[in-house]
Amino acid sequence: MIPQNYGKLVSFLKDELLIAPTSIETALRHCEQDPGPLPMVLWQYGFVSLKQLEQIYDWLETV
Repeated sequence: MIPQNYGKLVSFLKDELLIAPTSIETALRHCEQDPGPLPMVLWQYGFVSLKQLEQIYDWLETV
């Protein structure tokens, strides 16, 4: 199950950072099996750079 606040985050990832939907889906599946913060999972799998990870956390602070 996707946490409610991930809906806006997923939109941000797709629309602003242009992360591939398949990358997001893979990370979300991993989060279901081994719960952890989505941004960190995306980074661990190499779907986002360290700079993008910082952008994600900066964005999360504003939401």
